[in-house]
Amino acid sequence: MPHASQPFQNKNVFLSAEWRDLVMLNYEVSPRLLQPYIPRGTELDSFESKTFVSLVGFRFLNTKLFGILPIPFHTDFNEVNLRFYVRRHEGGTTKRGVVFIREIVPRRAIALVARLAYGENYVALPMKHKVSVHGATVTAGYQWQLNGQWCGLHAEAPEPSIQPEEGSLEQFITEHYWGYAAQRDGRCKEYHVVHVPWRVWATTSAGVDGDSNVLYGPEFSRILKGRPDSAFIADGSPVRVLHGARVS
Repeated sequence: MPHASQPFQNKNVFLSAEWRDLVMLNYEVSPRLLQPYIPRGTELDSFESKTFVSLVGFRFLNTKLFGILPIPFHTDFNEVNLRFYVRRHEGGTTKRGVVFIREIVPRRAIALVARLAYGENYVALPMKHKVSVHGATVTAGYQWQLNGQWCGLHAEAPEPSIQPEEGSLEQFITEHYWGYAAQRDGRCKEYHVVHVPWRVWATTSAGVDGDSNVLYGPEFSRILKGRPDSAFIADGSPVRVLHGARVS
């Protein structure tokens, strides 16, 4: 399983940053719902025969292009994404990755770079976040503004953080180290995301506020209005996103 301890050359780094204070809300869905979004050459990944989508909010910090070039006014920002999980077989190995249905960031330049580099489905909207710690309780939330209304996701976790157990749902959600994006010509781009395993806090309350129909469509919006099947906060870590390559 790839993580940050594995060697790689700096010339392969497209972007470096820290991902921190991740709120991860996970919903079991029918595989049928995700079929139109599966990039060529990949297949749905599942946990104990269950298929999940996740709404994830987090902080991008100390962002640098190619691992060395900070971009003025674009080094620290929020992101919220809706994603699901796939795998790709190559040779004798299985690469476990994520596919993003929609990603929200607060600045147009960030969205443009991501669309050009990877073909990801980014949109730029006003955003804000709040992360607080009171004793052993961690509270985190991320919001975006659309059509004059604020929507968001939130979670509260009063327990100490833990390292996810081998074979747990928390490990399944957090330890997918590849990204896959369908391209306009029908092909698929693959990129490697390198980071150490994260610690997580189990939540006692979590959910989505506001109407997400415009961003995600009626079916995903209906799912996100319900109670997550699991939810947790992850501490995050430094990450490296390597240059992508077309694989199909």
